[in-house]
Amino acid sequence: MDMSSAAFPGNVAKALADGKLQYAMTETGPRFIQKRSKAREALPEFDQLRDQARDIKDHVLAHLDLYLERYEARVKASGGEVHWAETPDDARAAILGICRKVNARLVTKGKSMISEEIDLNQHLAGNGITPVETDLGEYIIQLRNERPSHIIAPAVHLTRDQVEADFRKAHTHLDPGRDLTEIPSLVEEARAVLRQKYLAADVGVTGANFLIAETGTSIIVTNEGNGDLTQNLPRVHIVLASIEKIVPTLEDASTILRVLARSATGQDFSNYTTLSTGPRRAGDLDGPDEYHVVILLDNGRSGVLGTEFQDMLRCIRCGACLNHCPVYNAVGGHAYGWVYPGPIGAVVTPALTGIENARHLPNASTFCGRCEEVCPMRIPIPSMLRHWREKEFERHLQPKAVRWGLGLWAFVAQRPKLYRMAIALAARVLSNQAHGKGRLSKLPLAGGWTQNRDFPAPQGKTFHQLWKERRR
Repeated sequence: MDMSSAAFPGNVAKALADGKLQYAMTETGPRFIQKRSKAREALPEFDQLRDQARDIKDHVLAHLDLYLERYEARVKASGGEVHWAETPDDARAAILGICRKVNARLVTKGKSMISEEIDLNQHLAGNGITPVETDLGEYIIQLRNERPSHIIAPAVHLTRDQVEADFRKAHTHLDPGRDLTEIPSLVEEARAVLRQKYLAADVGVTGANFLIAETGTSIIVTNEGNGDLTQNLPRVHIVLASIEKIVPTLEDASTILRVLARSATGQDFSNYTTLSTGPRRAGDLDGPDEYHVVILLDNGRSGVLGTEFQDMLRCIRCGACLNHCPVYNAVGGHAYGWVYPGPIGAVVTPALTGIENARHLPNASTFCGRCEEVCPMRIPIPSMLRHWREKEFERHLQPKAVRWGLGLWAFVAQRPKLYRMAIALAARVLSNQAHGKGRLSKLPLAGGWTQNRDFPAPQGKTFHQLWKERRR
């Protein structure tokens, strides 16, 4: 799928004009916030766990090479294979090679943002292998040939009526007169269709929430049980993960799991937390004959280590920053134009694809700080967004008018007397233009702001004037 992050302003305009999208975002967004708030209040040590989770990840990133080597050794000891992939091409080639080795025709997939990142479905389909998403939200957007709109709720942007229309279009073998007016009937239909896919699949592909260096174990969390069927029924299980998924021990993983579900869906734990270590052993009743781990080694990640953006590698893909972001909840995920939407996407996308291809995303923030406030891994997202804005300015990627405006602002701001005079004059002028209404519907050089909302007019004295009075 094409990347459209460079067209973010146009994407936003379309999103704001999409009535169904606006309805869907209004209906679902507040629920995540309420559930997370209740879960946090019910766990007194929640913030302490966040500190511990942050420290675990920071320790891993400081010693990443050692833990990756230890993980590889443990996977091999358990009978599995590890395939190192420096680029998306390497990862796709490794997975295709495994599928061809077993003459696979059908591949079931658990939810995986990395598979979206490398466009795995398109690659498999282009080589005669049918991929089937088994997470309900992912299955719906696969029918629509879309990317996920949310990290944990891929179809959050859709209404029930849209899903019903997609099911009737795709499931033409079923009774056209069937009742799909209620959500349970949609879920039941998807379950029945996917059950046949599980039984027919040759290969199952899952992502990984964690890779445990201590045991060579991969961990996935789901609420539908689709991940268990995907990795246990086919002959071959492929785990697709990026290097930052490593944690040292099972105990470390349990610490992070305690903040993951609470931050994502407001649950104490997801319905299913599934651990996989190697292929089926003698005496096991089920499980795959082959167990492969394809680690997407780089795709920009190792280049982030040791930089001001390293903290982004602590992300555990809970989606909390999206749920609480006023910008994301206004425009949805597709406006961001690539795999990762929302505040964390505005940091990750420039890092993995280049700031020149995603320069608008770091600017899609009010710097309200809610993303950092709710992040279970305490990732300083606003600080990194500022760093990306600095990179954008340094590389002269902004329009000349913006650069000149910032240059003029810097000139005035570095001269305190001139700054105070200019601010006082501007405050008086704007206050007079407001005619006592307290807001401005039009503002010179700020049409982008006043096009959709009023600008608050200055009232009373400036900050410097008030500060000087209080000091006296």
